[in-house]
Amino acid sequence: MTGRVLVVDDILANVKLLEARLAAEYFDVLTAHSGEEALEILRTERVDVVLLDVMMPAMDGFEVCRRIKSATQTMHVPVVMVTALDQAADKVQGLEAGADDFLAKPVDDVALITRVRNLARLKTLTDEMMLRMVTDVEVGILSAAASAWPRTEAGGHILVVEDQDRAASRLRAVLARAGHQVEVEARVQGALQRLGARKPYDVVIISLGLAEADGLRLCGRVRALEHTRRLPIIVVVQPSDKTRLLRALDMGVNDYLTRPVDRNELLARVRTQIRRKRHSDYLRGRLEESIELAVTDALTGLHNRRYMETHLKLLAEQAREGGRPLSVVLVDIDNFKSVNDTYGHAVGDNVLREFATRFRRNTRAVDLACRIGGEEFAIVMPDTELERACQVGERLRECIASEPFQTDRDTSLVITASVGIATLDGADCSIDALFRRADQALYVAKRGGRNRVVADAA
Repeated sequence: MTGRVLVVDDILANVKLLEARLAAEYFDVLTAHSGEEALEILRTERVDVVLLDVMMPAMDGFEVCRRIKSATQTMHVPVVMVTALDQAADKVQGLEAGADDFLAKPVDDVALITRVRNLARLKTLTDEMMLRMVTDVEVGILSAAASAWPRTEAGGHILVVEDQDRAASRLRAVLARAGHQVEVEARVQGALQRLGARKPYDVVIISLGLAEADGLRLCGRVRALEHTRRLPIIVVVQPSDKTRLLRALDMGVNDYLTRPVDRNELLARVRTQIRRKRHSDYLRGRLEESIELAVTDALTGLHNRRYMETHLKLLAEQAREGGRPLSVVLVDIDNFKSVNDTYGHAVGDNVLREFATRFRRNTRAVDLACRIGGEEFAIVMPDTELERACQVGERLRECIASEPFQTDRDTSLVITASVGIATLDGADCSIDALFRRADQALYVAKRGGRNRVVADAA
């Protein structure tokens, strides 16, 4: 995967070198020679990853990074600090400023491309989720308040996979003192069992130097499992083990720590991963919520017409291919307009909610219950002959008519409903034709005195 990379360095030779390496891998490269120039480009151009030199005059890389991460427009752009500094304190300062990763000069080609490609992929996924959420807010599916990200990285739940007792104890102590809940597991199989229990871990830290197992294989399993594939992974490696580190990064590991692990760097990298995961989880949750809202009737909680029409196409195709029956039950509340005119729309809404409750209570789990508009409802019944659908329709009609609707403390109404039913009768019957026949049966029920069930005679 490629993307657009902004290279920021005050030394022209360094810029040209990074530009050539990235262009050879088909990245689109923008360049800047100062912090101010970089910030201006970020204000006007789409950028997927920033490669930012630390040592620059006027405004150093730490300050540029802080400004990038504090601006709403650019806070989600990944920043990689490129530095000759090799002190843990310098890395911590960068992480505190919001940096996503580091590359040490001279920059290794494989590390450069691997890091940039992984971060560009992450940025693309985040952009897509954020764009969908903005669209949902604009069209009114989500409220503006729902798009506000509650930023927090405190109190993480962390799994440490380490079989060296002293190293494991030190990791646990440092993380626990920072307020995190830590579990330590020495065995790969034990780690998989913990992960399989679907505990809400925020980060898993895996040693690549396990004595009795392959830490890389565990990383691969974590990425392969459906419920853990988005779980951030931090690996712990020896400084000399570059080959295994690059393989880990290539398979999607999020970050790494080198031994001996610096306390402040550990906390900063864990904090970054927790913050990123919670933001991603938040965006994904809002998208799932918007999908649910888009296919659900807000008043009754039943599926809406949009969902029914989409799902019905699949059910009809399955019915035709398998030669199985498919029935549609249309239900209309009798004289509902007079309820609204006499008692007001608030009472009318209460009638619809109670009607939906009874409607749902008389619908099988395999059936699709929907409100398709106003006071009209539908049940789509796969693998159901006309006779069985008529029995369900009659049971529903009786449930509606047999007990008054208590719409508020002082209002009790007798409500009835008319029901029309049709069944898919062969490969040539279209969905539109099926609904027309059910609607005609409903019309006959209305004309015949209401509060009755009529089956299509076709």
